[in-house]
Amino acid sequence: MIKKINAFNTGLAAKITSGVATMWCAYAFAAIALISLPAALKTGNLITIVAWVAQTFLQLVLLSIIMVGQNAASASVEKKITETHTASLGEFELAKEARSLNQQEIIELKKIASDIHRVLKDIESKSTK
Repeated sequence: MIKKINAFNTGLAAKITSGVATMWCAYAFAAIALISLPAALKTGNLITIVAWVAQTFLQLVLLSIIMVGQNAASASVEKKITETHTASLGEFELAKEARSLNQQEIIELKKIASDIHRVLKDIESKSTK
């Protein structure tokens, strides 16, 4: 039961987050905040006006804008990670191919070295006769 509740809460939070992390939500929050602006201005009190800007407008609107920015930054980082991963896989495949070629060359060099040793032994055995 707890797992179902946690899954529901997580799903709901994800939906709310994806909704709040839009510029449309920022526009809606700005409109809501602007409703109380005339009342704050009517007071003529600088502290009230600053409080409205800081506590009402900035908190409401910047929340959505920051989330939109974070999503854009995350997408950029994800793209770079994907590109790096793809490049790394390509380099790995090239390294595997180079290693395979090197192993073939080593086999061929061992064969040539063996042939040289055989020829030298033949020359040595002919010269001692």
